[in-house]
Amino acid sequence: MEALLLAGARVLDPATGLDAPGDVLVEEGRIAAVRVPPQPQARPAGLPTLDLTGLVLAPGLVDIHVHLRQPGETHKEDIQSGTLAAARGGVTTVVCMANTKPAIDDPTVVAAVREWSRTASVRVYPVGAVTKGLEGKELSPVGSLAAAGVVALSDDGRWVQDAGLLRRAMLYADSFGLPILQHCEDPALSAGGVMHEGTVSARLGLRGIPRSAEEAALARDLVLAEETGAHLHVQHVSTAGSVRLVRQAKERGVRVTAEVTPHHLILTDQCLEGYDPNFKVNPPLRTEEDLEALLEGLLDGTIDCVATDHAPHAPWEKMPELDRAPFGVVGLETLLGAVVTRLVYQRGWRLLDALAKVTVAPARVLGLQAGRLQVGGPADLVVFDPQAEWVVRPEEFASKSRNTPFSGWTFRGKVLGTLVGGRWAYADPELLRRQLGACPGKILETEGDRGPQKSPRDFWGGPVEVGP
Repeated sequence: MEALLLAGARVLDPATGLDAPGDVLVEEGRIAAVRVPPQPQARPAGLPTLDLTGLVLAPGLVDIHVHLRQPGETHKEDIQSGTLAAARGGVTTVVCMANTKPAIDDPTVVAAVREWSRTASVRVYPVGAVTKGLEGKELSPVGSLAAAGVVALSDDGRWVQDAGLLRRAMLYADSFGLPILQHCEDPALSAGGVMHEGTVSARLGLRGIPRSAEEAALARDLVLAEETGAHLHVQHVSTAGSVRLVRQAKERGVRVTAEVTPHHLILTDQCLEGYDPNFKVNPPLRTEEDLEALLEGLLDGTIDCVATDHAPHAPWEKMPELDRAPFGVVGLETLLGAVVTRLVYQRGWRLLDALAKVTVAPARVLGLQAGRLQVGGPADLVVFDPQAEWVVRPEEFASKSRNTPFSGWTFRGKVLGTLVGGRWAYADPELLRRQLGACPGKILETEGDRGPQKSPRDFWGGPVEVGP
């Protein structure tokens, strides 16, 4: 694999706090060296060099909540289309949920997913089902699933109602080092609901889903996690009460982590005023009060990371009236833009801190070797322009589905290129312009001959040079 010098970028690594201009050398699919600050006069001659002046180079994003729909519903998405969508969004690692058809509840299904993922655009890690067929009746073969390579267990889309069964699942999962990812929703409280229960649902004449549907389920699960010592990860937190419950549990030492989606950080139940099914999600969009609590929880670390809950549906499936359309939105291709726009430009976060929530933080939740810019580690990287504005156009998505709540929105933070294992999984045409001086993101032609060519690492005098 050819070496490539990524030169002059603003290099960000949330794992170490690095935020400085620098050069990054990619060789044989890995990060071979990092030089901060860059020294143009020391760059090797003849080495393919991409000038990233004015752009950001950061670890590829990690999304730990993605529905790739394969096997069983490939008319909505498949591993190839979903991972290409991920690459276009700067995501280099996805964790795919188990609610496929058939469910990922058997080692043979895990093996199939891993085989299909061999030609994927980005890295794919499967999650195994907690219960067989997601039916909540019989525990899946946890040990066999762990041996087959799942990174967690989840019946996502369904809450494991049987407390005794979940308790056993936690004990088994913990013995194999697997977290339980829980969709906390008591169906006795949410049944028939299509949006948040409140003044907006009453005005629209739509049946609501109360906060208690999430909070009551979460409270029980936290008790079980505290008793068993297992790692509970709470998916798509949506209410202020859930944030309080997670915060209190962490203060008691419970092994709990949590995620929030971009749409819950940006949108509220008022978006349903137009009865648009592309705003119908589960858990539902809540109120401004809930949204502010989610932002506060993300800021103070109560909520560990951001994940999309990428849930593709074919266009005709989202066409019926609101109460008949399925829940869910796509989010892979808008993840970076949504996070940068919301957290950095609207809320005043440092870019480094915002990126942490979609790189190293989700990787830590599941113990993945991802989300960091580490010499010797895989060259899974994203190049983006943090200031560039772009318009969300669903018709241009790589995903098979178009059900985004952000159609027509303008975001800042445009992905220009995504490297996975040192290979371009996605490259915007802007990144490939060769004319010198035209714009950031040009490929430079190296001039001159500095004598006998050495390995780029030899030329730099070692794997890492940081400082003047």
